[in-house]
Amino acid sequence: MTDNPTPPTLVEHITASFERLTATEKRAARALLDNYPMAALGTAAGFASEAGVSAPTVLRLVDKLGFSGYADFQARLREELEARLQSPLQRSGSGPRESESEAHFLHRYAAQACENVMNTVRRLPATEIEAVGALLMDERRRVYLLGGRFSAALAKSFHAHLHAVRGNVQDISGQSAAWPEYLLDMRSRDVLVVFDFRRYQKDVIGFAEDASGRGATVVLFTDQWRSPAAKVAGHVLSARIDTHSRWDSAVAPLLLVEVITALVTDHRWDSIQARIKQLEGLQTQLQRHPE
Repeated sequence: MTDNPTPPTLVEHITASFERLTATEKRAARALLDNYPMAALGTAAGFASEAGVSAPTVLRLVDKLGFSGYADFQARLREELEARLQSPLQRSGSGPRESESEAHFLHRYAAQACENVMNTVRRLPATEIEAVGALLMDERRRVYLLGGRFSAALAKSFHAHLHAVRGNVQDISGQSAAWPEYLLDMRSRDVLVVFDFRRYQKDVIGFAEDASGRGATVVLFTDQWRSPAAKVAGHVLSARIDTHSRWDSAVAPLLLVEVITALVTDHRWDSIQARIKQLEGLQTQLQRHPE
């Protein structure tokens, strides 16, 4: 790993700066995070109007974030907008063709994955992990899990572990045309866990918006640039996904899934232990049946 942590994205920088902002500056910052980065791609006056603050407040926010002016701030926004929309065709890779004098691709890739984990942990408040864990421990709440084309694997892994330790957990799978069947039964105490990473999926975002509209609490696992689904999420868990490849990494998001699974299991082990014993008994019973 490198000695210096990867520089924060603008989203991470804004989040880390919240404590030193005034109330009106926080309102502008929240408006930007809720509609990132589109809210601030127009004029400063337009951003101020959308956030319900004055234009000078927006300019003070930009100054506190360390930018020389609104144009400098917008240049950074556009740079990150480009990054969050990149496909594998547009990303630079540094695969096995590097010179032999450099570290092997395996070691460089592993070092980047470790750095992703540490940067994720540094910038993610532990209180968010605890809050999500508390939601998932509450068996009065039904839990639904949804992922995209690649992130569905994370949703399925999380579903398998959660379903082993509690009831009322559903993996939303299949074609998006069938997803409204899950919305039909969704209620205000329910939790929707969404996985959405860059090149964000409109159907996943739309489902999160509809679930929020029905009163469900949305928990979003996303990357450092944040899916647009963050606008309706009660909790946002951002993880670093950088790699020495044209493909994004799922190592840091998977770590967060494992941490929350462990947290839920450890906090409710007495009741979970009994459930797992029953589950293993039923599995043993099923294996005795002749084929």
